[in-house]
Amino acid sequence: MKSFTFSLFALILLTTTACVTQADQSGSVDAGKKSDVEIYVTTETQSMLFQQVLLSFDNKSPEAENTITLNPEIKYQEMDGFGAAITGSTCYNLLKMTPVNRAKILKETFDPEEGMGYSYIRVSIGCSDFSMEDYTYCDTPGIENFAMHELDKRDLFPVLKEILAINPSVKILASPWTPPKWMKVNNLAELKPFDSWTSGQLNPGYYQDYAIYFVKYIQSMNREGFDIEAITIQNEPLNRGNSASLFMSWQEQRDFIKTALGPAFLKAGIKTKIIVFDHNYDYDINKEECADQIDYPARIYEDADAARFIDGAAYHAYGGEVAEMLDIHNKRPDKNLYFTEMSIGLWGSGYTFAGDFMWNMREVCLGTINNYCKAVIMWNFMLDDNHAPFRPGGCDICLGCIDISSSDYSTMIKNSHYYTMAHLSKVIAPGAFRIESTGNKINRLYYSAFKNPDGSSSIVIQNDSELPLPVCVHEGLKSFSYTLPAKSVASCKWQTDEN
Repeated sequence: MKSFTFSLFALILLTTTACVTQADQSGSVDAGKKSDVEIYVTTETQSMLFQQVLLSFDNKSPEAENTITLNPEIKYQEMDGFGAAITGSTCYNLLKMTPVNRAKILKETFDPEEGMGYSYIRVSIGCSDFSMEDYTYCDTPGIENFAMHELDKRDLFPVLKEILAINPSVKILASPWTPPKWMKVNNLAELKPFDSWTSGQLNPGYYQDYAIYFVKYIQSMNREGFDIEAITIQNEPLNRGNSASLFMSWQEQRDFIKTALGPAFLKAGIKTKIIVFDHNYDYDINKEECADQIDYPARIYEDADAARFIDGAAYHAYGGEVAEMLDIHNKRPDKNLYFTEMSIGLWGSGYTFAGDFMWNMREVCLGTINNYCKAVIMWNFMLDDNHAPFRPGGCDICLGCIDISSSDYSTMIKNSHYYTMAHLSKVIAPGAFRIESTGNKINRLYYSAFKNPDGSSSIVIQNDSELPLPVCVHEGLKSFSYTLPAKSVASCKWQTDEN
């Protein structure tokens, strides 16, 4: 496999537009003068791969055809962050690297100053379909037998500590793929024990024990130095078929939260956010048993006793359309939205950097953010060139944000997801607010703008057309322009206040 090398290329030629004086041929600013705007550009052909461009403000009036005007006075959702899942498989591959090489890639990814600044990660509570084996933290019946698993101590904890040493502000979202098997039943009518990692339902008789399971997990992680920002109740609750899984309807999540989990968190003083659903936009309505699961989060919110404990809902993009986020937001604008999983793989017509980079940025990144999503997390940070390790019955054709060679655990390919997350995390800090951005609606131009906690502004712009596109960006009296190459993404950041 060839390695996609991360580097900064020579600065590109900038094209004159109606609202800017022409930059010199290198695109650089005058010698000795501090640049006003930093831009990072990736094209679908990878001719530019997170290439840095430095510009000066031109301070012209907004006269160009393709103008985007920012209004920081109108704010939308606060952003939590962007990143990827640190699965058991990811940890296994990272720990196969030399300490020097591992430190280098983690710094490049998570350092907010010298790297990409990834700021949100997802981990599994117990095993996932990308773990070294199937397990929970209480495989021996009886909640008194709860204990963190040796695989987490061996693999996950060291990696998390390295990440947090680089960026202590990284948030952690945790999701279970299955409860302990002794808590499962075949269905809620017969309530027969269900000794399987795959499928089954949570026995209502164990709601209280399972709530304590979550409390003990959060407390145990906290003792290790890992604050859990949020949990989802169940990964893909309408998917029975994963290697580790559980079917959990909205009715079950509602009852579990209001009768057990919410009160348990309250009693233990747990501040971790509770997030519901964590599955596809279309609620798997092609399955007969899911016919009544449409609007899953909104149905739970209708119960005030459950809703008071819930921060929001999470979505995946393996089915349905991103507009579902807006629908749920409009139903309950006081509840938050998160995007927690999207993988790439060799299904369908196969993976290409070009095809997935543009789709992912349009639909998953800008698409979710412009529909009130406050965090975006990809699925799996690192796999090897055999799509491994993976559990039997799990995905055996998935790719990671990074694929590493199993022959040397050094040669890496950085796939599309790595760069889409970088384009967000590099210029949008946790605590930023999405702000109003308006302009001429050019076909196949997508964007979203932000005001960061430090006072800087940023915008991520996608040119999904076949031709270069000159764009002017205005905020107050400040403006700059840049010609986006065909099929490209540009992440821009600038400080508007005088220092």
